[in-house]
Amino acid sequence: MSPVVLRPELPTDAPAVHRVNELAFGRVEEASLVDALRRADAVTLSLVAELEGRVVGHILFSPVDIDRDDGRDSAVGLAPMAVLPEAQRHGIGSQLVRAGLDRLRAAGHGAVVVLGHTAFYPRFGFAPAARFGLRWEVPGHDEAFMAVELVPGFLGTRAGVVRYRPEFGAV
Repeated sequence: MSPVVLRPELPTDAPAVHRVNELAFGRVEEASLVDALRRADAVTLSLVAELEGRVVGHILFSPVDIDRDDGRDSAVGLAPMAVLPEAQRHGIGSQLVRAGLDRLRAAGHGAVVVLGHTAFYPRFGFAPAARFGLRWEVPGHDEAFMAVELVPGFLGTRAGVVRYRPEFGAV
């Protein structure tokens, strides 16, 4: 397999990114979510993976709020992450996650949360968000709701409810 090129998403990538998300998830909701977050100017970081000049993968990070008894903190949510079905199982998703976390860490972001596969995300340092006193605003996903600190101690253990952008309500 040719080398994968990871780079920031460009405006001209929008149709390809939409297609990647739609095909990877087998439905349009995640692709529409990406479009809605772009329109709302609510994208913290969006990267694409290119293989032989074609976009085959995508990852998006957007702001989330953590409501705590003593105020509100900000973090970043990872969603969605998608790779074309024919390009899956070649490490492209892992490359996207690592590159995204590295860029967010370098930009000074303190933590990332994700609702995702419990066999996939822990390899990048994600742990159950409950370990940090966090829960997702939608109940019933405790094991799959995970967090990683990019700055040690950023999340602490103070109880908090993580709230994603309203655009996520359509997914």
